[in-house]
Formats: sequence, structure tokens, C-alpha cells
Amino acid sequence: MNDRIPQNESNDGIDRRGFLKCMAWAGTGVLWTVSGGALQSRVLGADTAAAGAKADFSFVQISDSHIGFAKEPNQNVVATLQQAIARINALPSRPDLLIHTGDLTHLAKAVEFDTVDQALKEAKVVSRFYVPGEHDVFTDEGKLYLERFGRQTRGTGWHSFDHKGVHFVGLVNVANLKPGGLGTLGGDQLDWLKKDLEPLGTSTPIVAYAHVPLWSVFPKWGWGTDDSEQALKLLRRFGSATVLNGHIHQVLQKTEGNITFHTARSTAFPQPAPGTAESPGPMKNVPAEKLRGMLGLTSVKYAVSGNALAVVDSTLE
Repeated sequence: MNDRIPQNESNDGIDRRGFLKCMAWAGTGVLWTVSGGALQSRVLGADTAAAGAKADFSFVQISDSHIGFAKEPNQNVVATLQQAIARINALPSRPDLLIHTGDLTHLAKAVEFDTVDQALKEAKVVSRFYVPGEHDVFTDEGKLYLERFGRQTRGTGWHSFDHKGVHFVGLVNVANLKPGGLGTLGGDQLDWLKKDLEPLGTSTPIVAYAHVPLWSVFPKWGWGTDDSEQALKLLRRFGSATVLNGHIHQVLQKTEGNITFHTARSTAFPQPAPGTAESPGPMKNVPAEKLRGMLGLTSVKYAVSGNALAVVDSTLE
């Protein structure tokens, strides 16, 4: 497919609908707003402060901290996680929520879970929510993860909550990975999701989040969820739905009807763009001075009055 992003009349070089593009603009990022189901974008700059001032609340997403990883290109993943948290704490307005979209740890060891838990407690946010990545569950079927981060959740960690008019849904698609690494939600979770969404009006903004992308980014590498269409079908009746994921360690984004898909950078190490290497995995040979430009966090601001959702990606550079 052609992944070139054509220039448009606003000259920001971003196609408004249906695009798939790795956003490798280290040190910049893009602010996304949603109004009436239509996305608008602007390169991060002075005008983003004004947009944030209108927000009724904000939340941040971080992902793939991989505590316990200690190889190239990052032998101190605790330090880069702490730097991401410092960025959160330096925001002009305190975020209401922090959402971590999985792979908190690298080997699902107790000491790794303890380390990430202590680090995330330093984030100046009101509440924290998590979903597991495959690295959090592959050694003990998620027992340690659920003990520390999955209390008051259902099944293997799925959950939902409402916050200031927005319905949040945390999904787990790593408990039973398919051959090739594709994520799967499973019948029990899909049945729960249907019942969870049924009482909501179509005007309710939905934010769903899981570790593995809920859209087919690159199935050859396991970058997708085999039964995601059943979940997306349930989301399509809502006027505004946003899906946040991690796993692929880079920013990819597309809009499909009323659903906006957004993957986040890792705070630990980058992975290659889809199809640009023989296989996924940590990018080695990354110059130290460029590493932080490939790591980052996501800040989301929601404004009820304008029916707007803004997604801002920030690197650690």
C-alpha cells in the first residue's frame, strides 16, 4: 500500500482520514482533536497550550516500560521510565488518569513488578489503570500481574469505568496469543464487552485500550488481534471511539469511520517500522543521542463542550 502522506491545503502534511504512517518526528509530535467524529491535527507548538486550557480533564498513556530489560539499545529502562514520569509531573495541568498499555515488565518477575509499581507511584495523577502485555503474563499465566495491578478486574484483567462523561474500557488480548503472536480477546471477554456497552447511549465517548493493536498493523509480525473485528463492531455504533494500544513501540495512527486507532511509543526501546526488518524486536545500534527521540509518552485531553479529543505524543528527547 502507499503510505505517503500527501500535503493538504493546511500544509501540515497530514492526511485527515485512513492513514497509516510511522510518525518519526523526534522531538515534535502531533496534537489530535476530534469534533463530531472528524479528526484535525496540528504540529505541537505554542497553540497546544490553548487547546489544553479548554480541556475538562486529561489523561496520559505510557506503554512498554519493559522493566528488567538491560540490553542494547537501552541498559537502563528504569531511568527512561522515570524520565517519562518526570514529563508527566511537569505538565501544566495535573492529569486525572494514567493508563499503562502493557509490558510493564520484561520477564514478569516479582522484583520487576515491584520496581515499576514504585516508579509509577511517583506520577502525579489522580488514578492509574493498567492492562497486561505478553511479557507480564507469559511465565505464570498472569498471577503476579493480577495480584499487583489487576485487583477488582474481571477474567485476566479486563475492566471498565466512567470518568466525567467518558466510558473507558481496558481489554486483555495477550492471555492466549495465537500462532505468530496475534492477540486474541476470546469469547468470555467479548460477551462481557457487549454487556458492558449495551446500556450506553451512542453519544457516549468511548476510550478502549489494550496491549496488542486492535487493528491489523502487520499480522506477519503478530501486530494485530485475530478477533478484534467483533470488538470493533460493538464500538462502531458510538459517535466517538478511540482505541489506544502499545506493543509495537512506535506511533502509528489511523481513522476508520468513527474509530481512531493510536499506538504509543515505548519508554524502553524502539522497534523497527512494519516490514522494514526480518522480524520485530529491540532496535540495536541506535546512537545514544537519538534513543530518547524514539521513546515517549502520550497525553490526551478531552473537552466535553467541544466534543474534542486531543492526542499529543511526546518523546523523551
